[in-house]
Amino acid sequence: MKILMLNYEYPPLGGGAAPVTKSLAEELVHLGHEVDVVTMGYKTLPREEVIHGVQIYRVRSIRKKLEMCTSHEMLSYCISATRFLPGLLNENNYDINHTHFIIPTGIVSSLYYKRIPYIITTHGSDVPGYNPDRFQFQHYLFKPFSNMVLNRASCITSPSIYLKEKILKNFGERKVEIVPNGLSVESYHPRTKENKILTVSRLFERKGIQYVIEAMAGIEGFEYTICGDGPYKPYLERQIERLNLGHKVKLCGYLEQDQLIRQYESASVFVLPSSSENFPMVLMEAMAAGCAIVTSDATGCAEVVGDTALLVRQKDSKGIQEALLTLLHDRDLQRDLAMRARARVEREFGWSRVAGKYVHIYERVLERGQAGFVIPPLH
Repeated sequence: MKILMLNYEYPPLGGGAAPVTKSLAEELVHLGHEVDVVTMGYKTLPREEVIHGVQIYRVRSIRKKLEMCTSHEMLSYCISATRFLPGLLNENNYDINHTHFIIPTGIVSSLYYKRIPYIITTHGSDVPGYNPDRFQFQHYLFKPFSNMVLNRASCITSPSIYLKEKILKNFGERKVEIVPNGLSVESYHPRTKENKILTVSRLFERKGIQYVIEAMAGIEGFEYTICGDGPYKPYLERQIERLNLGHKVKLCGYLEQDQLIRQYESASVFVLPSSSENFPMVLMEAMAAGCAIVTSDATGCAEVVGDTALLVRQKDSKGIQEALLTLLHDRDLQRDLAMRARARVEREFGWSRVAGKYVHIYERVLERGQAGFVIPPLH
């Protein structure tokens, strides 16, 4: 099968959905398919290159940062990709287009739905109400385009039930397939653990890191390491200074993936008390690295961890503190949760399993031979 894949972000650009796209593309190649990716150009990155068998095309953009992208920068990708695709479609006989994000990427794919059927995978920030920190006005402004993208798609997929429910709430009754994100579990090796609590995240208010910092005021003997960057960083810096916690709460900023893996593998406990989350890759990475997990109960986080973590309420620093102290004082529980979490990732979220589900969807789309239909559910 020859697969076209669109995502405005592809490593080294972007956050959680970018490595998901990369790993899926590479696994599809491993399964014997051809995959071409059209993504956003950035500074000196090559316009074309092949990485692990995946052909990558980078179109012009005005993006300024690796880790973050503004609305007008996304628009520059849409304009460039719309101009680039006709030539690419003329040169290649693609079977299907797998598009990541309703907005902005889906707008590009929707313009060519009569030439090539596409499926849409949502990731969170493209769904209204998911991210209160960003894009609220843009979602309101572009809702007619979002509806068009979803109406023309051959299939819609979501990594979590949590996000699926937000899609239905915003766009009405639709058939949405649940396909979880995957992880290359073999890249993570649980090692000797340090007295370290870890969070890896973009720094937004909804991530709940401020409540972990509050909780750290009552926890001794452990360091709290925060990896990531974002607009909430100045507030967190002021909070750490105000609470006089600089000796045990560290903001490390943006780290490369190999550096992050070392952070995961050395941490005893990983905490992500987000108030809005789809299917966070960072939780799966922490599980694969043998961390015990503390995370929020009423989001997609709970779908990732199942029964292998301690769940806390949103915006509850006292509850977070109690959960952390429970784990820090009970090493047997810590080891048991970590072992079961690793086993869950290996069993449920390996990329061969996840990519196989997508191939099954592609095949059913092609069997019907038309866009915009409802396909039967996965089993």
